[in-house]
Amino acid sequence: MPRRLPELVLGVQYGCKDEALPSRPQVRRWVRASCGRPAEVAVRFVDAEEGRTLNRDYRHKDYATNVLSFVYESEPRVVGDLVICLPVVLSEAAEQGKPVEAHFAHLIVHGMLHLLGHDHETGTGDAMRMEAEERRVLAGLGYADPYSD
Repeated sequence: MPRRLPELVLGVQYGCKDEALPSRPQVRRWVRASCGRPAEVAVRFVDAEEGRTLNRDYRHKDYATNVLSFVYESEPRVVGDLVICLPVVLSEAAEQGKPVEAHFAHLIVHGMLHLLGHDHETGTGDAMRMEAEERRVLAGLGYADPYSD
């Protein structure tokens, strides 16, 4: 009998337009790969203005950032939102010489791990564990190590 995947309710919102934006099936694949439990997640792609406003209002940092994670519930089911800022992702991918698709995948995996309770800001050990999990998930999806130079 095939292994049944955990339930996933996924909403994908495009608050901006660009041909580089990932498709809904890509986003679903990345979310599912990083979450081994039932989940209800909304992923919203935004422009710099919306990204900056959200970061300022919720994190008190007045700039657009690449990904914001809003967790509402983590057990037994993950419920949360991810906000991905398109211009920041495009800029970072260009600066780092990485394919845009791979950078989107990395940031969605990274955000999902936050929804699952991972935190890279509480200590070096936590950051190392989170990065190792990101590497594992991304390798399984066929993407290169996002932390290699």
